[in-house]
Amino acid sequence: MKRLFTLYIAIFFLFLTTQNAAARETSIMGMHVLNPEEFSAAKNSLLIDGENQDQWYYMTVPLTLNDLEDLPRWQKLFTEARETHVIPIVRLATRYENGSWQQPTRKDIVDLITFLQKLEWPTEERHIIAFNEVNHSKEWGGEIDPNSYAEAFRFTSNWARSLNSSFIVMPAAMDLAAPNGRSTSEAFNYLSSMYNFDPEIFTYADAWNSHSYPNPGFSTSPTKTDKMSLRGFKHELAFLADKTENTLPVYITETGWEDSRSTRPWLSSYYEYALQHIWTKDKVVAVTPFIYKGSPGPFSGFSFMTADDQPTEQLDALRRALAHIFQQQRLLSSVE
Repeated sequence: MKRLFTLYIAIFFLFLTTQNAAARETSIMGMHVLNPEEFSAAKNSLLIDGENQDQWYYMTVPLTLNDLEDLPRWQKLFTEARETHVIPIVRLATRYENGSWQQPTRKDIVDLITFLQKLEWPTEERHIIAFNEVNHSKEWGGEIDPNSYAEAFRFTSNWARSLNSSFIVMPAAMDLAAPNGRSTSEAFNYLSSMYNFDPEIFTYADAWNSHSYPNPGFSTSPTKTDKMSLRGFKHELAFLADKTENTLPVYITETGWEDSRSTRPWLSSYYEYALQHIWTKDKVVAVTPFIYKGSPGPFSGFSFMTADDQPTEQLDALRRALAHIFQQQRLLSSVE
C-alpha cells in the first residue's frame, strides 16, 4: 500500500510538471493577465515558499491593434520573460468599438503577426490565439458569422506559418455555456458551421484552445462532467476526433470560479480537485485561470489580486491548494 501511494504521488507530479523537447521544466499551472507588465508578478504569485523559480510558467495575454505602436515595450517585457521563465500565449485582438470587438481585416491580421514576428520570444515556440469567444456577436463585430471566422482563422494560420514555423496557432475558444440566440451561438453548433463551411478548417490548428469554466454561474463543483463543466475541453476533443484525425494538445486559457458566498468556502478544495483530477490529465499542456488582476471592474469576482495589489481570496485559495500538493511532494521525498 505504501508503495502504491508513493507511485501515485510520483505520477501526479510527473503530470504537474511537463517536459518539452529541450527538457525544459514547465508548470501546467499559469495565469491569464491583461498586460505583459504582469508576467513576473503573476508567476511569483504561484510560487510556494519561493520554490520552482527555475520552472517555466505559461501566461496568456491579449495583443490589440493599439499595442502595435509599442514594439520596444513588448520587446523589453519579452526579454524579461526569458529571464524570469515565462512563456507567453498571445491572444490576437482588434479594437473595441460600438459595443463589440471589430472583425479583423486581412491587413489587421498581417499587422498583428508581423509585430509578433519582429519580437525575440522567450522560447522557440510562439503560441498565438486567433481572437476570442467568437460565438458571441460582441466578440466578432456584432455578428454571429462562423464562415467569416473560419476564413480569418485559416488566413491567420497560413500567414503565421509562412513567416515562422515556430508559431503554434490556436483557434478562438468557445463560450461553452452560450445558448443559441440573437447574440450568441451554442458552441458546437458554431464549430459545426465552421466545419461545414470548410471541412479542413481544424487542420489549421496546431493546438486546441479551451475556456472550460464551471458553469452555470461560474460556481459549480469540479466533479461535474458535462460540456459546461471544467471538463468542457473533453467534449471539444471528442468533437474534433469525430471530424478530423488530428489529436491536439489542449491549452485551457480561461477557467476558474467567481468568488461568492456560495463558492468561497469551497474554492481551495475545488482548485485542489481540479489540479489532481482534471488539469493534469489527458492532453492538457497549460491552464491559465482568468484573471490575475481584474479589479476594479466586472471581473473583480475572478481576480487574483485587488486594485491595490493585495491577494484576493481567489489567490489565497489557489495557493492553499498548491501548498497542500507541495506538502504531499515533500512527504513523498521524506518517505523515500
